[in-house]
Amino acid sequence: MTRVERLGKIIAMPSLIPKIESQLASLPVPIALQLPDGRTVSQPGSRVTLAFEDWTSLAKLAARQIGAIGEAYVEGRVQIDGAMRDLTDAAAGLLPGNPAETDTGWWSRLMRRAKSRGSHTLGKDAAQIEFHYDVSDDFYALWLDPRRVYSCAYYRSEDLTLAQAQEAKLDHICRKLMLKPGERYLDVGSGWGGLLLWAAEHYGVDATGITLSKNQHAHVQRLIEEKGLQGRVRVELRDYRLLDTAQPFDKISSVGMFEHVGRANMPTYFQHIHDLLKPGGLVMNHGITSGQLDYQQLGAGMGDFIEKYIFPGGELLHVTQVLRDTAASGLEMVDTENLRPHYARTLWAWSDALEAQLDEARAVLRRTSTDDERAERILRAYRLYLAGSAMSFERGWIALHQMLATRPDGEVKGGSMRGAQSVYPFVRDFIYK
Repeated sequence: MTRVERLGKIIAMPSLIPKIESQLASLPVPIALQLPDGRTVSQPGSRVTLAFEDWTSLAKLAARQIGAIGEAYVEGRVQIDGAMRDLTDAAAGLLPGNPAETDTGWWSRLMRRAKSRGSHTLGKDAAQIEFHYDVSDDFYALWLDPRRVYSCAYYRSEDLTLAQAQEAKLDHICRKLMLKPGERYLDVGSGWGGLLLWAAEHYGVDATGITLSKNQHAHVQRLIEEKGLQGRVRVELRDYRLLDTAQPFDKISSVGMFEHVGRANMPTYFQHIHDLLKPGGLVMNHGITSGQLDYQQLGAGMGDFIEKYIFPGGELLHVTQVLRDTAASGLEMVDTENLRPHYARTLWAWSDALEAQLDEARAVLRRTSTDDERAERILRAYRLYLAGSAMSFERGWIALHQMLATRPDGEVKGGSMRGAQSVYPFVRDFIYK
C-alpha cells in the first residue's frame, strides 16, 4: 500500500462506512460491499456484491459517482457479482432523480460547441467509428440478431423475438419511406447492411450504403456478393460529407448516425442530406435523442464513462434541436415517432444475450485483441454499457426518435392534398396497412 493509499484509508474509514450503510438501506435492491480491508457491509438477502480493492473507488461510491465505479470495474479495481438488471436498479437508486447535466449558460454552450467542432473532423470521425464498431464482428454477432441490426428494434407486438422486432423495424422504416422498385435509395451509416439489404430484397430499390467502419464494409460487401445483388446494391467506405450531390437520391435513411455527427456539424449534416435528396423525396432520420432540452451529457460520471470506453465523440441533442436543424436546411418534417421504450427492450435483449455467453464473448475478444487484459476491459465496458443504456431509456433520461422529412419541390399541385410539394400523402395509414 502506497503512502497516498494509506492516507486515503485513514481519512475515508471513519466517515465513509456510516454514509455507505445509510445509502445501502435506501436502495431498491439489496447489495453487499466487500471493503478493501476484507470486511463486508451488506443488506439481508443481497443480490449484488461489489468487491473494492481500493478506498478511492469506495469513496466514489459514497459520492454517488456511478461512472467512476464503472471505470473502476472496467480497470479491475472493483469486481461485480450479480445480475445486470439488479445492478442497474441499485445504481438508479443511488442517483438523485434525472442525472442529465444541462448547459446552464452561454460560456458552457460556447465551450461545448467548440469541443464538438474540434472532435468531428473527417479523420477523427473515422477513428471514433473504428474505435467502437471495429472491435470484433464475431463479438457483436454473439448478442445482436442474425442480421446484426445495431439500432432500436420495433416491437410491433409484445410477443416478438429480437430478430422479429428488428425485421419489423426495417420494414417500418421502408414503409415510412414509401420505397418503390427502381428508386435510388441511400442509407447513411449502413452498419452491417441490415436495412440496405432489406430495402433491396423486399422493395426492389437500387441501394447505396456508406460506412466508416472497415469491418462493416467488408461484411456487407460479402453479403452483396453472396446474395447476387452486385447490380443493385453497393456499399462504400465513405464519409457523408464526401458524397457527390450531383445525382440526388429518391429516398434516404440515416439510422443511428446523427449521434456521431456532433452538434456543431448538425447544420452541415442536414444541409448535405437536403442536397443529396431529390425535390419531393423523403428522408428518415432515426437516432438517439436526449431527454432534456439543454442536455450536455449524463451526470454522475456516466457520460464521461461512455465517452472514454464506448462512443468517443458521441453527442446527443433534444429532438426539438434536431428538428430545428432539419427545418433550417430546407427539409420539412412530416412525421415524428418516439420509440424510447422499444430501445429499452432492445438493449435488455442485447444485454441478456451477452450475459448468457460471457465465456464465449471473452474467448472471441481474446482472439482479436492485442492482449487478454484489453479483451477483459472491452467485455466489462460493454456489460455496463448495454445494461446502463437500457436503464437510461427505461427512465426517460434519453430517447429514440424516427423523424421523417421531405425536400419540398415547390410545386403547388391540385387534388385533395393541394400544396403537398412531395410524395408524402399527409395521411399515416399507409405505414400500418
